[in-house]
Amino acid sequence: MSAVAAADEIVFSRPFRAPGEFANLVEVLRSDHAHGDGGFTRRATARLRAVTGARDALLTTSCTHALELAGLLLGLRAGDEVVLPSFTFPSAATAVVARGATPVFADLDPATGNADPASVAESLTPRTRAVVVMHYGGVPVDLGAVGALCGPQGIALVEDNAHGLGGSAGDRMLGSAGVLATQSFHDTKNVHCGEGGALLVNDPALVRRAEIIREKGTNRARFLRGEVHRYTWLDEGSSYLPSELNAAVLDAQLAAFDTIQGLRHRVWNVYAAGLAAWARDTGVRLMSEQPGLEHTAHLFWLLLPDAGRREAMLRHLHDRGVRAAFHYVPLDTSPAGERFGRRIRPLSATAEFASRLVRLPLWPGLAPAQIERVLEAVTSFDPWSTAADRPRVQARATISR
Repeated sequence: MSAVAAADEIVFSRPFRAPGEFANLVEVLRSDHAHGDGGFTRRATARLRAVTGARDALLTTSCTHALELAGLLLGLRAGDEVVLPSFTFPSAATAVVARGATPVFADLDPATGNADPASVAESLTPRTRAVVVMHYGGVPVDLGAVGALCGPQGIALVEDNAHGLGGSAGDRMLGSAGVLATQSFHDTKNVHCGEGGALLVNDPALVRRAEIIREKGTNRARFLRGEVHRYTWLDEGSSYLPSELNAAVLDAQLAAFDTIQGLRHRVWNVYAAGLAAWARDTGVRLMSEQPGLEHTAHLFWLLLPDAGRREAMLRHLHDRGVRAAFHYVPLDTSPAGERFGRRIRPLSATAEFASRLVRLPLWPGLAPAQIERVLEAVTSFDPWSTAADRPRVQARATISR
């Protein structure tokens, strides 16, 4: 049993409550319009376009549904292949499998946890229809390298931007580089509405059909704008539109976006500074800022020397009332990944990264005293049980830097 009472535990994540949420919800509940495509949907969509620089945006009920909508919009079918990182949430793969296509899993770049462009290149075949990349932790993928692989071959680049809202690579906002991009507004994300998502559409030729697919295969969106006298069934599709209640919360969250990001970066920066000396002494690698890239402070990770020491650290933090976490099980080694997908070769960098990763609590409301407790809990952990181990890890850390 933990030595810390449950009431005193520092939870891994806690959703932010934005000013205006309750007023927005009351406005919806007092109106005659609680279903989707009302005023709050329009307002939240406009805010989302401004944050991402995307040409157009369509709110959805989840990021999973946005990925499924993208698969429908790209016309994926049996025989097609989609290259995506193994180190990602399963929805990216299930959206491919749902269309009868094959996910092909790529390895990651250990510096960021993002897809390695060299592994993506190696995974391409004449059957590749799309490449899906995720900006892990809100750190941008090498969009120039991946884009150069996709563009000349007519392969669609899709950004899974669930972690990346507000991030940028140079002057390129995340969510605006791919033909399509997807967002998550689950309550573990920087901006949320409990459950929700969005499809960002950067190819104007796809906007009209995306609206139809999202609205159950009908042209109801055009009807609501007064562009047609009645709406009818035109195409395949599903019910991907969130209610005005979700949109009302999302609108308030997006209105507070700068505040949310400032609070998250405050925590991230204290972790980075406060753990630097301990990391150097122990050979633990910290998530770090990348030159020319603006991350979103979605999470803060550590890489322990090996899987056993990762598990020991999680126990150590838990006993001190700090709820840290690991992350994804690589998709290529999962039962469904082995059944539905394939890989070029064993993804050693992915396996190593996933087995050594620890994520620290990071949410806007973390108080300075709580942040200090996290730092104390982390720095009181010594991953090396004997003095004989320590010279080896110091040498290894020097080489890796």
